[in-house]
Amino acid sequence: MIVTKLDRLGRDAQDVLSTMKNLAERKIKVFVIQLGQLDLTSPAGKLMLTMLSAVAAMERDLLIERTQAGLARAKSQGKTLGRPLKTTEQQRSQIIEMRKSGQSVSALSRTFNISRASIMRITGAL
Repeated sequence: MIVTKLDRLGRDAQDVLSTMKNLAERKIKVFVIQLGQLDLTSPAGKLMLTMLSAVAAMERDLLIERTQAGLARAKSQGKTLGRPLKTTEQQRSQIIEMRKSGQSVSALSRTFNISRASIMRITGAL
């Protein structure tokens, strides 16, 4: 079995190690291009495998941490995250009133050129 990087074998260090153990039990040799000719079944290879898996897990955790910090900073600065709304506040009020007066979700969807799910979300499923 050939993989480009060690982190392709699992989500975290434990997952990578258990995957490697399962493959070894089935007599499947794993070749990691990133590591070159390192024999992952030898004691030194197992040590490298464990260390590199732990480092990859740490890098993944740091990436998540930095992303969350960036999102929190953007929110604190008043930035709106996510996809821009297709309707204005006035249109949303209009949709709610029209729905209360008996307009169907499908008709409102066609009128405002938005999905039925958006109408349901705006009206709170009146």
